[in-house]
Amino acid sequence: MEVFVFPTGTTIIICVLSVLLAVLPWDLFNNFWLKPKRLEKLLKGQGLQGEPYNLSVLKDKSKQNYMLKLQQEDKSKSIGLSKEVAPSIFSTLHEAVHKYGKNSFLWDGATPSVIITDPDQIKEIFNRMEDFPKSKFISISKYFGVGIAHQEGEKWAKHRKIVNPAFHIEKLKGMLPAFSHSCNEMISKWKGLLSSDGTCELDVWPFLQNLTCDVISRTAFGSSYAEGAKIFQLLKKQGFILMTAPRTNIPLWRLLPTTAERRMKEIERDIRDSLEGIIEKREEALKNGEATNDDLLGILLQSNHAEKQGHGNSKNIGMTTHDVIDECKLFYLAGQETTSSLLVWTMVLLGRYPEWQERARQEVLQVFGNQNPNSEGLSQLKTVTMILYEEQMLPYQ
Repeated sequence: MEVFVFPTGTTIIICVLSVLLAVLPWDLFNNFWLKPKRLEKLLKGQGLQGEPYNLSVLKDKSKQNYMLKLQQEDKSKSIGLSKEVAPSIFSTLHEAVHKYGKNSFLWDGATPSVIITDPDQIKEIFNRMEDFPKSKFISISKYFGVGIAHQEGEKWAKHRKIVNPAFHIEKLKGMLPAFSHSCNEMISKWKGLLSSDGTCELDVWPFLQNLTCDVISRTAFGSSYAEGAKIFQLLKKQGFILMTAPRTNIPLWRLLPTTAERRMKEIERDIRDSLEGIIEKREEALKNGEATNDDLLGILLQSNHAEKQGHGNSKNIGMTTHDVIDECKLFYLAGQETTSSLLVWTMVLLGRYPEWQERARQEVLQVFGNQNPNSEGLSQLKTVTMILYEEQMLPYQ
């Protein structure tokens, strides 16, 4: 009888392939059929309704495919000021609520997303953090970091204690000149676009995006403003690649070295190198007893330095350089898109309701005249504050 002896390496490969071929089909069947159907049954058992799960949702109902489809549709049509915007902006969400009720669910691939609109239930969810942990964005956290927004428990408490001084009201008041400077620069650009009759039509969205990026760069990095602006542009480019890169539900696909993946890694290295350079200079100045800059990064590093000194410079106390980099990214990610979107939505609504636009304008002129805004005057802007609060509810009504 002949006996075949495979080389050790070949034997290992055959064993691995055998295991994969045995396990992978079951894993696929479980993840893309059994588990979703089990979750669907549980959700319906709790009184939630939604579209029945089937394999077509893996292609047709993923968030990215929907967003790309929406972007293509938006290029060929515009939303008039007299139309309700919620059905257009939140099309999938609006359709699910209209069809299945205010407490329902929809599918993002093989994962159900639960829609909760009842304020008491939302409050309960926020108060039960152990039962409702924050979502884990594993695929993007390696590029955009996690920061305090995605942390839980003791680590969240430790980081919040260190980050909190950067957002103290008195510190923010000191940043008003930076806000005014950025706003005045944008207004000057707008004035330069005026025609001979003193009017012009322009797309405010790119201007407001640049405005918020400029404000965050100045307030986050102060004297390192130019470097901060460069970092934020890299983050913006990274986000664009992430949103437009082709995706698939094929297991382990994201581990393949695609062109988009390689480009994002290159940008990530550039971002980290730049931030590490800024942070190292600031930390060296702190060690030498030099005054820190009164910007978000300077306040954050000073708070972190004080926390470490208070515990004998223990390595387990305070934030690492990696942690600080993640928080710097969060300054941009949490502030840039949200603030610019709020500003452009404000302008849309003020255009839709000119009588409120005039009331807000008269209030600002009455409080400040031709002077730059100050913290005392801002607290007197009752109408403007009311508009900003009210507008955030309008899309959902």
